[in-house]
Amino acid sequence: MATITASQAEQLLKLAQEASAMAYAPFSKFHVGAAILTQDGAIFTGCNVENSSFGMTNCAERTALFSAVAAGALGREKELVALAVVNREGAICSPCGACRQVIFEFGPDAVVLYRAHNGQIVQNLAKELLPEGFRLR
Repeated sequence: MATITASQAEQLLKLAQEASAMAYAPFSKFHVGAAILTQDGAIFTGCNVENSSFGMTNCAERTALFSAVAAGALGREKELVALAVVNREGAICSPCGACRQVIFEFGPDAVVLYRAHNGQIVQNLAKELLPEGFRLR
């Protein structure tokens, strides 16, 4: 089971907040940033990228995860350790269902940090956010 230090959590949240400034969100104005920590200690960030054809929009979490995969830092035998996701304005911002599935694919035991309905940053394991998530390997 993945665990992270308070310092790692703080760093991921800070980097996610910085990434939210890069979001392309002209339609929703909901600027989201994410930061991930891989098994090798690498950190990748991502932001949401909206599109006029709303179905083509990509969430910050998936942008960060896919960047790590493209760099060879995630996938196959390389697991996700942690992911932080925040909104630029400090709004409630838990991963959507599609992101929960992708997070689960790369690390069912990964720590996921996000702002919950009580306004506090909470930590859950990916498998707690998506019980019985689908995974072929």
